[in-house]
Amino acid sequence: DALSGRVGSERCIRDRDYEAARELAARLTGWSKQLADEERRFVVCTGGGPGIMEAANRGASEARGVNVGLTISLPNEEFDNPYVTRELAVHFHYFFMRKFWFAYLAKAVIVFPGGFGTLDELFEILTLLQTHTIRKHLPVVLFGASYWDQVIDFDALIRNGMIDAGDTAIFHRTDSVDDAFEFLTGRLTRYAIDERGAIR
Repeated sequence: DALSGRVGSERCIRDRDYEAARELAARLTGWSKQLADEERRFVVCTGGGPGIMEAANRGASEARGVNVGLTISLPNEEFDNPYVTRELAVHFHYFFMRKFWFAYLAKAVIVFPGGFGTLDELFEILTLLQTHTIRKHLPVVLFGASYWDQVIDFDALIRNGMIDAGDTAIFHRTDSVDDAFEFLTGRLTRYAIDERGAIR
């Protein structure tokens, strides 16, 4: 169990996040499979590891959709989960190459509570969007608003002049699978379906 060793409220929060990621991935996969044009369909892509990554791959798999796992070499850690579509499991040695392919292929980004690796990926995406280095429409959802409010004080960044108030419009915070689903499918329908290729 990827969640072993956690107790009390921490375990409850992580279990809730796991199930939310699983449900959201399944719903997004089901929605994508309903799209008329197969070339415009979307697939779930994760880091291919345990925990939330496993939950998302599992949800996509349970919705009978293919899904991608971009795994990374880590010492003393098993970084694979059984729900990744086997022919779509890609293994990386360098984090920077893995992050490049995440950003290059993504049409939307959903960030669940996580540690240094999650924060690294989140801030890189936010920086690329803030600086318009990524020019395609790329909706970003921070799932678990109370967690993100504790971990990152965006208001303090604004007060200290480090970011503009408008920069917080780059992402959408929510605790609701329904809200995340509606936000993402709305943005993907409006923009990404008509955007050919990975980078616009």
